[in-house]
Amino acid sequence: MVELALPNNSQVTEGKVWPKPAGASRTREFKVYRWSPDDDANPRVDTYTIDLDDCGPMVLDALIKIKNEIDPTLTFRRSCREGICGSCAMNIDGTNTLACTRGIDDVKGEVRIYPLPHMPVVKDLVPDLTRFYAQHRSIEPWLKTETPEPRTEWRQSKEDREKIDGLYECILCACCSTSCPSYWWNGDRYLGPAILLQAYRWLIDSRDEATGERLDNLEDPFRLYRCHTIMNCAKACPKGLNPAKAIAEIKKLMVERRV
Repeated sequence: MVELALPNNSQVTEGKVWPKPAGASRTREFKVYRWSPDDDANPRVDTYTIDLDDCGPMVLDALIKIKNEIDPTLTFRRSCREGICGSCAMNIDGTNTLACTRGIDDVKGEVRIYPLPHMPVVKDLVPDLTRFYAQHRSIEPWLKTETPEPRTEWRQSKEDREKIDGLYECILCACCSTSCPSYWWNGDRYLGPAILLQAYRWLIDSRDEATGERLDNLEDPFRLYRCHTIMNCAKACPKGLNPAKAIAEIKKLMVERRV
């Protein structure tokens, strides 16, 4: 299910259908969400036809080709093209994912591309992640210690290091949070799966000495406890992580410290 944060009193309309490439024998239609704050026009879906024999294999390759060769006004974020930075997160064929790692051939029929759902749209495929990043900042995602700094490095056993596997790989693409119904309805107070996974990453780090302070920061009816284990987050994560499990582990820590 996709719900977009649209401008007031508007609905998505059919947009421009761009000409098909001449002489192309293997093509694919791309239906792309378009909206600009610079005019009063309704959001629309434009149709572009791409020659697959003259395009890279990923959805991001098609978007870059559209912007470079067909419609330079198309706006989207992208950076590493390697599934590392999370910049090109968007909703493709009804699923939140990264355009740089989603193959065109993985989509059957026309490729429908929208911005991440339930976020304000800056322009076209660019969501406003201001609140998302502010929530990340609120959990203080850095090592907090009272022990004097060692001369070289904070040492950690192999076993303790393995505890952050499946956590540190998060690239903050927001695919999981924007797939979560609890975050849709309570995003102003519920931190969401991405941020809570990041919070657990620091809670479980053996080098960190602020566990109690971090748990106090999360002890709130909304910041943590809006998770209902729907598991959309785990399904949407392009890195194969499980934020729902991390949230459950935080809840366990909350219970254990009360015993």
